[in-house]
Amino acid sequence: MKPAIALVIALGALTAASPASAQARAAGATGLFDATGDAPMISLRPFLDVSNEKFLAVKTFDAIFGETSAQFWGGGLQVTGWHGRVYGELGASRLMKKNEQLVGQRVFVSDGKVYKLGIALRSTVKPVEFTAGYRFNAHPRIIPYVGAGFGSYRYTEQSDFADDSENVDVTKRGGIFHAGVELRAHRWIGAAIDAQYTHIPGILGNGGVSQQFAQESTTQAKKERDLGGWAARLKVVVGR
Repeated sequence: MKPAIALVIALGALTAASPASAQARAAGATGLFDATGDAPMISLRPFLDVSNEKFLAVKTFDAIFGETSAQFWGGGLQVTGWHGRVYGELGASRLMKKNEQLVGQRVFVSDGKVYKLGIALRSTVKPVEFTAGYRFNAHPRIIPYVGAGFGSYRYTEQSDFADDSENVDVTKRGGIFHAGVELRAHRWIGAAIDAQYTHIPGILGNGGVSQQFAQESTTQAKKERDLGGWAARLKVVVGR
């Protein structure tokens, strides 16, 4: 699912939510459980997630790897408080690729043209992220939320015939913003979909093709220094 679609879903759920008291009465009348009304003061909720991220550095990833997006899988722990109204979340993820690597080849750029050199290049991206935010408990089973935070991102590049000075192994911090909606399928199980934006400057643009693209006099040039992007995420949460 595209990030824009996920964001529309989240905003639509937020604007369409009815007052909490009316929803609670409706839930009682139909026999549905109230996922918010019976939430404990503090709850520990492990989760698994999958995501698809569209990188900001479009030219760099397209030139080296032949694709501008990647799929990630991961998991973590979410802690909710104040009867489910606020949350903090710690998660880690990995690429959904063979050996958790993006595989491409080194390239050379001249006069805007990309020439592939036939030298294999392998890259990994390993995020560890912390976010916190607010859950809008305005409906028994549909819970919009919004949050922000930061992450630590390790990025590596290794290629054949390269020495240590040519390979890349760097870790940087970045900012996170996300918004989405959680759907409670059961008292103990929920599924969430959201759109997440990450801003991770400083990892790319210091050498190789990303540096060449970053020096161009275009609006895209600044983005070629950023490892972040827009992601659509699907998450399964266990807990009240």
